[in-house]
Amino acid sequence: MKVAIYTISKNEEKHVRRWFESVKDADYWLIADTGSTDKTVEIARELGITVVPIYVNPFRFDDARNASLALLPADIDYCIALDLDETMSKGWREELQKAFDEGIDRPTYRRIESFNPDGTANSEFDGFKVHRRHNMRWNYPIHEVPQWYGDKEETRKKFGFEIHHRQDRTKSRHSYLPLLEMAVKENPDARNLYYLGREYYNFKQPEKALDNFKKYLEKSIFPEERSYACRLMAKCDPDNAEEHLLKSTEEYPSRESLMALANHYYMTQQWDECLLVSRRALDYTVKPVSFLSENWAWGHMAYDLIAISSWQLEDFPTALEYGKKALEISPNDERLLNNVQFYQEKVNNGNTRRDGG
Repeated sequence: MKVAIYTISKNEEKHVRRWFESVKDADYWLIADTGSTDKTVEIARELGITVVPIYVNPFRFDDARNASLALLPADIDYCIALDLDETMSKGWREELQKAFDEGIDRPTYRRIESFNPDGTANSEFDGFKVHRRHNMRWNYPIHEVPQWYGDKEETRKKFGFEIHHRQDRTKSRHSYLPLLEMAVKENPDARNLYYLGREYYNFKQPEKALDNFKKYLEKSIFPEERSYACRLMAKCDPDNAEEHLLKSTEEYPSRESLMALANHYYMTQQWDECLLVSRRALDYTVKPVSFLSENWAWGHMAYDLIAISSWQLEDFPTALEYGKKALEISPNDERLLNNVQFYQEKVNNGNTRRDGG
């Protein structure tokens, strides 16, 4: 089995060594450089990485990715598209050997998209950027994906390695918006409309974002993504937030969609509704990974909102029960500790359920 790691780059000198250290067990490394003016190229070549300058004008990510893919040797079995701000987990090659032995075309894996300050995963999904050398082509000017063009159906299976994304927050995203506008003009499909709406939201243009998400919902058939789009619509259209959040739970009921609705009821002090929805959220015990698992919804939040709602409804034993559960998950959270002490005092003073139970 021969494995190639490949990427495109521009001014990534601070990431090159970390990137290479995580993939040094590969057989071939390629950086297609699009015009670095720092020491990216120099450092990479010192490490033994093949660096080829490419010129893509007008720039679009699919053309740059296809140019880099075309530079790989023909006898490579698996290609791993790994950006320079990403790293592979230890043991990745052994897992990939299992995929090769089974004849899998697209081994998928756990991709941690972002991290919390304490190093725990913040959001994750099943990654798809490990692929065969042949019968592949990248598509979409931005948020590009490698697509299979083989005669037979592509085989996919998940294996036990990870790719970690450590996004460089200092790099500008200003090129993303015009590229997405171009992508929608070129092909106004659901995928492009979704990403353009999200980018308008990121650039604090809520009216444009809302309009794009409405168009997106007319075309999309992907329930997890539709649900997430509805949650973004709630942020763009706060006067109708509840309507959008309810639709989010209808499109794809999950811990994320229900906790977003529960949080709305918490913010608007609708305690019966907050309690009901937070309890429903706990029915979902398996993280979705086909789209995006948002780990904020999988920590102490549901238990905490049940406790707070119960306290507001003067059901102090339930508040104490769920306050303790929240604290078990986040034992160093001072607010949760103070809440448990408060609930305990209420119970110790003889306060019970508001129905007298």
